[in-house]
Amino acid sequence: MARASARHILVKDKAQCENLKKEIEGGRDFAAVAREHSTCPSGKQGGDLGEFGRGQMVPEFDQVVFSGDLNTVHGPVQTQFGYHLLEVTSRKD
Repeated sequence: MARASARHILVKDKAQCENLKKEIEGGRDFAAVAREHSTCPSGKQGGDLGEFGRGQMVPEFDQVVFSGDLNTVHGPVQTQFGYHLLEVTSRKD
């Protein structure tokens, strides 16, 4: 079974999500941005979601986490919770 580890930042607004992505791409630390801005409880851990299998997260997450490039900031990804930036930190097929 495929497994992955990822971290994310959740915000309510697409424009804010895009601005945070630019900050990270400009050199800001992903975990620091997550602690400062993410509305998800995982933000306190720098957005770390730990390891999970396919189907354990919402479909929009699965699509990115199990097919996107590793160690790249993906997003904005819209779910019913808001807008996410995702970074896949590891994946095992």
